[in-house]
Amino acid sequence: MNRKIFSLVLLACAQTIVAQESPFRLASIFGDNMVLQQKSTVTVWGEGTPGSGITVRGSWKARTSTVVTADGRWTLALATPGAGGPYRVEVEHDGTTSTLNNVLIGEVWLCSGQSNMEMPLEGWPPDTILNPAGEINRAAYPGIRLFAVKRAFSPAVERSCLGNWEECSPANVRSFSAAAYFFGRQLYQTLKVPVGLVHTSWGGTPVEAWMGEEVLSRIRSFDTTLQKIHRTAESMQVLRAWLDKHPVIEMGMRPRATRWDKLHFLDEQCSSPGYADTLWPTMTLPVLWEKTALGEFDGAVWFRRKVTIPAAWVHSDLLLELGPIDDQDVTFVNGSMVGAHEGEGLWKAERVYRVPGTLIDTTVVSIAVRVVDHGGGGGIYGPPQSMSLRQAEKSERLSLAGEWKYLPVAEYRGDRLYVFGANGEPYFTRPVLPINFSAYTPTALYNAMIAPLVPFSLAGVIWYQGEANTDAPEEYAKLFPLMIDNWRTVFGKPNLPFYYVQIAPYAYDAGTESQYLREAQLKTLSAKGTGMAVTLDIGNVRNIHPANKQEAGRRLALWALARNYGKQLECSGPLYRSMKKYKDRIELTFDHARGGLVLVGGEQGNGFTIAGKNRVFEPADVRVKGNTLVVSGPAIASPQAVRYQFRNDAGATLFNTTGLPSPSFRTDDWGR
Repeated sequence: MNRKIFSLVLLACAQTIVAQESPFRLASIFGDNMVLQQKSTVTVWGEGTPGSGITVRGSWKARTSTVVTADGRWTLALATPGAGGPYRVEVEHDGTTSTLNNVLIGEVWLCSGQSNMEMPLEGWPPDTILNPAGEINRAAYPGIRLFAVKRAFSPAVERSCLGNWEECSPANVRSFSAAAYFFGRQLYQTLKVPVGLVHTSWGGTPVEAWMGEEVLSRIRSFDTTLQKIHRTAESMQVLRAWLDKHPVIEMGMRPRATRWDKLHFLDEQCSSPGYADTLWPTMTLPVLWEKTALGEFDGAVWFRRKVTIPAAWVHSDLLLELGPIDDQDVTFVNGSMVGAHEGEGLWKAERVYRVPGTLIDTTVVSIAVRVVDHGGGGGIYGPPQSMSLRQAEKSERLSLAGEWKYLPVAEYRGDRLYVFGANGEPYFTRPVLPINFSAYTPTALYNAMIAPLVPFSLAGVIWYQGEANTDAPEEYAKLFPLMIDNWRTVFGKPNLPFYYVQIAPYAYDAGTESQYLREAQLKTLSAKGTGMAVTLDIGNVRNIHPANKQEAGRRLALWALARNYGKQLECSGPLYRSMKKYKDRIELTFDHARGGLVLVGGEQGNGFTIAGKNRVFEPADVRVKGNTLVVSGPAIASPQAVRYQFRNDAGATLFNTTGLPSPSFRTDDWGR
């Protein structure tokens, strides 16, 4: 290559590098197909060359300008008209213009929470919504626009997130939040204006993960954790650099139906009976590994154990029982695969695998299980009696509960699997953080999945979360209202509407009393501008992901339509207001019962209990009198308090005439 050509190549490369490193950047939430809040002054922001000019023009004849500040940031306000479109938005910086096309003006809602908000229209089989195929096929609404924030967590506030605006179509909506979609569809069909839905949620996460540091610091119990998070920011960069050295499997690029099938992690030798696992640490199973030294780890982990069986079992078919595994597993006996569960939604499935007698040629049996967890709890976690080995068709069992060797071989972050394998056991060189930092850590999701959206102009927020905080309802009663205030502050709207779903009944493990978490959510209605969609009648006590997301979304929309948009409709079921004690009865009055009350199931066996001065609750007799309930008990001489469906797995028996249920409640404050 002659010198002239070489120079031209260098110049071209330099120009490419300059273009790639241009400081101009629009905030992540802005893009083609977006919806901007109507009849508002919306904030537009980004980064650019300090001192340079920024001009934003909307094709509805709006124009505004500003100058990039010394720190490279810019913010400006752009007036929007009434609902309509499509429009263009042009952003000019240093003589270069970027154009955003197919922009609509309408109503924009932020949709957040944990798994019941995250659950997509296509479901997580076997957990699905009602009629998923039909709902997906009918979801052709180009006036509804969808923005899904990609999962991320961070110890420090982030400026950007990943996501794209898309028109609502069968192809785009299938992986989008079902609850958010049904909420948006109800608004769209009623208001006849464009609707933008910004979805940012993560299954299994507690409310404190969605709160900013400034607000959490008001609660002293978080002081130590917040201090450790401060020290984690730099260490996290070291960990990210370490992960980036390893091969990556882009999970988002794999077909959803077979996403977790036949994954390879440079770990095939781990199934071999002769593999040397002497340096591996031990974990006592069964257990969710978040409760062990492994901590909040998402990814692939091998478990190995050798057991000695009776001589009479040699050459016999055996049954290997491992109980439920969260989420996927591939299981080997003596080096041969005997079973696998590699689909989604199988975290509750009992693993029972038949082991052919041809694999059992000595009394020493080697068992190896590779578990992949991609969110929430992880591991082999059932009761101890669920882990056993026995002869097929025989009842005598050899317990497998106890110490197992384990080794992580891949880490799951941001829809990527970072593969470090087993050769040389590289996991042991993984940088250690000051705190076991994950999506479940306080502030982690606020920093990465809320802060980058601030201060995008919103009509309001819908929220579906609470299951992860059922063990600490008293704390939730403080945190949840604080989170609402936190978001209202950062988005610049002190009265930003905030409507949420009360968690549904579910048969939680012994020791969990979710009725107190539902009570904390009920009490949050005292905060101005809030509303609660009750799901006491549409839950599933055997499935924490109820299928009827259509009705959950509709009930959220009722609050918005009544409170935001002035529609004359009932938005809530009956809400207990007051009681009056009599010698032989208690009379309860309710709000949202103008047309009267409806009691399903008759006067007895209706979920009401009543207590006297001894504070012992007995089943109550209940009679409807307009918008009042008359509650009594045959054995209660001087009634003092009433409770309604105040237990984990309660159903609904009390409604108003519009068919909306009352939440569970109690008139006393006697504690647990």
